[in-house]
Amino acid sequence: MAGEDPTPPLSLADEDLRHESRGRGLGPPAPGRYGSGCLLLARRGRAHDAQGSAGALERYQREVTPTKRGVKQETYRIGQWLRHELAERSLASIRGADLASWRDEQLKAKLAASTVRNALNTISHLYTIASTEWGMEGLTNPVSSIRKPPMPPGRERRLEEGEEEKLLEAGARSRSPWLVPIVRLAIETGMRLSEILGLDWKHVDLKQQVARIPMTKNGTVRDVPLSIAALELFRSLPRSIKGPVFPVTVDSVKQAYRDSVRRAGLTDLTFHDLRHEATSRFFEKDLDMLEVASITGHKTLVMLKRYTHLRASKLAAKLG
Repeated sequence: MAGEDPTPPLSLADEDLRHESRGRGLGPPAPGRYGSGCLLLARRGRAHDAQGSAGALERYQREVTPTKRGVKQETYRIGQWLRHELAERSLASIRGADLASWRDEQLKAKLAASTVRNALNTISHLYTIASTEWGMEGLTNPVSSIRKPPMPPGRERRLEEGEEEKLLEAGARSRSPWLVPIVRLAIETGMRLSEILGLDWKHVDLKQQVARIPMTKNGTVRDVPLSIAALELFRSLPRSIKGPVFPVTVDSVKQAYRDSVRRAGLTDLTFHDLRHEATSRFFEKDLDMLEVASITGHKTLVMLKRYTHLRASKLAAKLG
């Protein structure tokens, strides 16, 4: 397909977009207007011709979106674009200044920079596809002429002394029997929540000490080496010949985790912070950059640095 899609694949954690954007420029549509993979049902005189924004977005959603991993998220995102007044305009009439104004409105409404960037990436790829595959060769991409909001610096939240024990103790009192092993596995392996919940027993080879992730956030297969602690964890779980290792939903795990964090008296500790913690621990065990990347699946050094926050005290001990 001509034109590489710059939109990064999304994890299940990005489902929070729906809550993050509530009541704002990319907020959820009114009940009954959008949902379950459909676009707007109520169409009020918008530009639905071949070169109109609304019509092009709908075609993009039909032909391009299904080829991506984040179908649900992008379908939702396109629905939000269709609700905006820019959808009433033709593709050729939209200028960089229009999108710059939209960008500033969203940031002023406190949307996350990543949410705004992803929305702009979708529009940018729409223009690329329209100009290269849909016969609109003279079409100029207005996204290329504006600044995208910079990404915030990586979080530096690490587990402090005693916090892991408090979290696991609180998790043991959770109504979900799966929370503690899921948390422990995240800390041991650095796997994302979506990757952990996507594991089937057929993906876990205890003899070879490997868990295979058949489809990662980056769209590739990854083999994660299992530590002795991770092996013991898997062996302690009830096992079936086939089926998921953790028969539980993302939402239930997230809720149980938030409740446990609150019960443990911890602050500002997201589930994804456990991946930060695991990655940093790998470096503190003297694994090199390539070894860590093969475990975590990070593709670039810059991405890996965002997750790596080594404790200065341990680095000082190495210096002597």
